Amino acid sequence: MDESGGSGQPRSGTDEADEHRTGRPRPGDPATTTARPPSDQQPHDAGTPAEPGEATDSAHTEPPDGTPAGLLHKEPPTGTDPAPADTGTDSHTQQPHAPRRTEAHTPPAPGGEKGGRGGKGGKGPAPKRPKEPGGGLLMGRPFGVPVYVAPSWFLVAALITWVFGGQLDRVLPELGMARYLVSLFFAVAFYASVLVHELAHTVAALRFKLPVRRIQLQFFGGVSEIEKESETPGREFVLAFVGPLLSLVLGGVFYLALQTVEPGTVPGVLLGGLMISNLIVAAFNLLPGLPLDGGRMLRAVVWKITGKPMSGTIAAAWVGRALAISVLVGLPLLTHSGSLGTESQDIGGMDTVMDALLAAILAGIIWTGAGNSLRVARLREHLPELRARALTRRAVPVETHTPLSEALRRANEAGARALVVVDADGDPLSLVREAAIVGVPEHRRPWVAVSGLAQDLTDGMRVSAELAGEDLLEVLRATPATEYLVVEDSGEIYGVLSAADVEKAFVKAMARPS
Repeated sequence: MDESGGSGQPRSGTDEADEHRTGRPRPGDPATTTARPPSDQQPHDAGTPAEPGEATDSAHTEPPDGTPAGLLHKEPPTGTDPAPADTGTDSHTQQPHAPRRTEAHTPPAPGGEKGGRGGKGGKGPAPKRPKEPGGGLLMGRPFGVPVYVAPSWFLVAALITWVFGGQLDRVLPELGMARYLVSLFFAVAFYASVLVHELAHTVAALRFKLPVRRIQLQFFGGVSEIEKESETPGREFVLAFVGPLLSLVLGGVFYLALQTVEPGTVPGVLLGGLMISNLIVAAFNLLPGLPLDGGRMLRAVVWKITGKPMSGTIAAAWVGRALAISVLVGLPLLTHSGSLGTESQDIGGMDTVMDALLAAILAGIIWTGAGNSLRVARLREHLPELRARALTRRAVPVETHTPLSEALRRANEAGARALVVVDADGDPLSLVREAAIVGVPEHRRPWVAVSGLAQDLTDGMRVSAELAGEDLLEVLRATPATEYLVVEDSGEIYGVLSAADVEKAFVKAMARPS
């Protein structure tokens, strides 16, 4: 899901220049009350764009009411995940509300975590993952990964039951209405095969120490939401190939089982249908275009040849778009020409409409998934730009009984944009919420203590100043809040990180050309 400049004020080498220009003491100097230590960042040359979140003169402008500029936002920062929402529920790409990668058996369906929270005395433990990612009816946790059945699955199960039941009526008319029970069993067995396909991706991902958020069975298949990219093209290839491979193996197993039963019986029809279905799933997923598994394999090959993951993504995504157009035009033509084993039909009537509708849905899914893959690749390309140290606002420590007006005066003097409530020993207790400050009229500020406007610090609200990219977003997702305390490895306060600043930085980074 990364970074870039928001409205945060990083401690940079430009502070020295600001001090000489304004005569204001540098926030890092012992003479001030700023809780922000000096940084080793270097000033930019004239004409060079400022780094994301870099300090500027305008950022230090003090409004007449004595409130630091950063505490006068008319729109308080949101407490939602700073990463943008997923670009597609069925995408084979990673979604930036969590940057994540998905492996889908049909189109489309968009690590180990590093330590991130700093605390007093050093980095804390890795953030805990939210209890449940959600996504439908929870069916189980094979290999510790939750498996969900989306509501759309029940729709497709009913559709399969109806279509397959009609075919059974021609093959086994003596079944009568019982044919729909057999058809329902086939629908469940088919999606069990899809689950095996997705479990193959999941096991491979876990083998490569890539976290898997969940598996979801949906209208057009299944999705394994893998939250990290593979480190090498070889692993990417294996991760994509194991799904179709398992589908081929299942097709072979059903073929062998078919040899042991009488043809024209219920077991024979079921085994034959499952064999053909798994072979179709394998063949379709091996098509070389994103978001299909074959597209992931093509991406890995181009990545290996060029040494650039982005080049592989671009190539596989455009092949996926070409594939979408081919499906839109070619599938109805193949159906009506009899090339798919059906009787040749004239174009027209309800069958033509249904074939065209199916082709349009498949093409739309593939096209959207390919586009999502490109967007997520761009996102990952810019993620390293998001750095907690660069986006952090300077902060001043204040004790719990300090009036808000006095706290804001100290912040103005220090050029700070955030307040941290500390105890008598200087240990942080809470963060004064920006939205709460805006809501207090100026004439009441001398009578309002900062403790009444503060949010108590939890372990997840302590962020290491060294975090960047996906690691930073993972920590923020684990504990949603509007502000976070940023600390050095030693536990010393570095400043305050606003979720709104991260969100702005993210949007700005995504707007830059790759």
